[in-house]
Amino acid sequence: MREDAKNPERHKRRMERKQKVMQERMDNAQKDQGVLLVMTGNAKGKSSSGFGMVGRALGHDMKVGVIQFIKGAFSTGEDKFFRDHPNVTYHTMGEGYTWDTQDRERDVQAATAAWDKAAEMLSDPSFELILLDELNIALRYEYLDLDRVLDDLMNRPEMQHVVATGRNAKQELIDIADTVTEMQVVKHAFRDSGIRAQKGVEL
Repeated sequence: MREDAKNPERHKRRMERKQKVMQERMDNAQKDQGVLLVMTGNAKGKSSSGFGMVGRALGHDMKVGVIQFIKGAFSTGEDKFFRDHPNVTYHTMGEGYTWDTQDRERDVQAATAAWDKAAEMLSDPSFELILLDELNIALRYEYLDLDRVLDDLMNRPEMQHVVATGRNAKQELIDIADTVTEMQVVKHAFRDSGIRAQKGVEL
């Protein structure tokens, strides 16, 4: 650590400069609209981030829709916690990981049924936040028609927020998104230490 890093006067000057920059940004950001967020990358945390936003929206008494495209063959904590919430419409439409199902036709049928539910929500302005969990996986393996997905997302109600998760997000989805986060692996308990998925962390 540099010798002056803890200097109170230096810290105050830095925070004053930062405050000015942040105030200018806030002054220039006066538009309200629904945002499309894409959480992608190979690291853990994409669905966790999405469900964190579900919890945040519920804290504001917002109506939320959740569609899970891949998960479904096993129980998860978020399913148990959010499914029966009065402000949540929750659909688990997947049949498990793609390497377990090994049946493309069945996976396509499941993904299509899931998107039909998602499209209903995307056309309903009463849904203020929609989580499309593992949508990127369904798009990567071409279980869904990409053009249909993009059209439905772009034509949704003006104030509706959407979160799409899953690794390998399509560039076309990234292009229309407002916020994109790519999570990178530094270490992972499963890959690097042979620790299986744990309740409350991955399940």
